[in-house]
Parts: sequence; C-alpha cells; structure tokens
Amino acid sequence: MKKPKIIMTIIKEDIGFSAHTSIGDYFIGTQGDTFEELKEMISDAVNLTFEEDGFTYTIEEIQFKLDIESFFQFYKVINAKALSARIGMNQSLLAQYIKGNKKPSPKQTRRIMEGVQALGRELADIEFLM
Repeated sequence: MKKPKIIMTIIKEDIGFSAHTSIGDYFIGTQGDTFEELKEMISDAVNLTFEEDGFTYTIEEIQFKLDIESFFQFYKVINAKALSARIGMNQSLLAQYIKGNKKPSPKQTRRIMEGVQALGRELADIEFLM
C-alpha cells in the first residue's frame, strides 16, 4: 500500500474546531479548542490510524481544507479590510463571511481564495535587505 495523501476538512464549531477525513475504509475525526491543539490531535489521530500500515506523518504532510471562518480564525495576521480592498469586495460582506453570518457562493469563495493565494505568492518572493 502506498502512503495515502491526507486532506483534513476543518470546521469552526461553536466551541473550538473539528477535523475529519475519509481514506479508503478509514474515517479519521478529531477536535480541539484551539488551532494548535487541533493540529496535535490531527497528528495523533492520523498516526494512530496508520500505525499498523507502518506509515507516520508529520503535520506538514497533512493538507488542510478550511471554511472561510476557520481560515481567518487561524490566520488572524491577514487584515480583512485590506484584503477586501485588494480583491474588490465590499468590506462588510467579507466580514459577514468571516464571522459566519453569511455563507459565500462558490464564486465568492474562489475570489477570496485567489486573493489570499496571490498575497502568499507575493510574500514568498520578498527579500529583506541585510
């Protein structure tokens, strides 16, 4: 058996976060009060699931699939006001998506994701003067 790729779906709950995935006959689910705790729980759950198969995973090998509310909870460093201006979206509308008051359409979700990814690419290309 080839080492499976792990993609965990993460959801912001009323209290904390939950994560789950299905891989073949395996279902892996866990929860945590904070993102850091959730990552530890995911790592433990995945490694326990694949222990008999001889596979071990680092948290960097596990891909996360997030809803918009969870993303902005995890990455509070991203300024929603500046991002809304950057992608040409009404600031109030983006704030409602982030708070979970409204659910964005697939088109709006792609728009937000593309804006965040473009920002990430720009940041990755920056070099500081030494």
